[in-house]
Amino acid sequence: MSLNDFSTSAPLNGIAPLPHLGIIRAAGADAASFLHNQLTNDVLLMKDGQCRLAAFCNAKGRMQASFVIYKRSAEEVLLICRKDLMAQTVKRLSMFVLRAKAKLSDASDEFQLLGLVGDTVASVLGNAAATSMAPWQRFVLNAGESPSADVLTLYPALGQPRALWLAPKDVAAPTGPALSADLWQVGEVMSGIAWVELATFEAFVPQMLNYESVDGVNFKKGCYPGQEIVARSQFRGTLKRRAFIAQSAAPMAAGQEVFSSLDATQPCGLVAQAASDGASHVAVLELQLSATENSSLHLGAADGPVLSLLPLPYTLRDDI
Repeated sequence: MSLNDFSTSAPLNGIAPLPHLGIIRAAGADAASFLHNQLTNDVLLMKDGQCRLAAFCNAKGRMQASFVIYKRSAEEVLLICRKDLMAQTVKRLSMFVLRAKAKLSDASDEFQLLGLVGDTVASVLGNAAATSMAPWQRFVLNAGESPSADVLTLYPALGQPRALWLAPKDVAAPTGPALSADLWQVGEVMSGIAWVELATFEAFVPQMLNYESVDGVNFKKGCYPGQEIVARSQFRGTLKRRAFIAQSAAPMAAGQEVFSSLDATQPCGLVAQAASDGASHVAVLELQLSATENSSLHLGAADGPVLSLLPLPYTLRDDI
């Protein structure tokens, strides 16, 4: 089956609430440099018209959280992440601040965060901006006014553009057709880029979720926690686990084990992120590469529900 053959219960088009996501603010003169030294991606050189995908890892290179991050101003950086990891992520990052002039806080209640997908992206951005839209760009709406709104472009899903709309509470929200949070999350899965969430805390190094292939890791920046292991995995050719998109007749949940028909004794992978619109059950799976060849995949046990792989909407990069 190709992605073109996959369909959802309703079109991926509209404006969605994002109750599963929250916002961390890093404020202070050293906010960008502090985060640059903690995350997998470049923060210092990020321009006003950019956002980034990034991860926060432990010393063993295992991801503790993932973010869409951007500089809102010279001394304010916003990080969007899974809400179920917010409190512990703020606490863990704050442990490393030391003498840096930076303060981290949960700013979710101060902002509105919405998902835009399909034709709605162009209607909110304006057709001129939307025609040249690529992932990880930042567009400022009503630039020069205070307060303003930001649109952060993401990887597409099922051929439809996607973006995050973020603004202070007193900014008027964009208008357009309503999209359910469930359908938005189906789009998240079909983009092939999974968030780290509480159920998958410290389960993956970035390459297991293909982060290096979707601009989530910068191998030229300085050190960060786990950097040596992440780099070694990349350049020693030892990548034996990758992320794939799958569908099933049964609902799936992050953290569930995946088994191969060739080995009933131990799992070959893990569900990284799952979504369902009531009719379609899809997930991003982290799998041993060997399990994707000449075997069937099953949820929860070797005789569990069958999982069918769908093609990724992006190319895995060999040359980084």
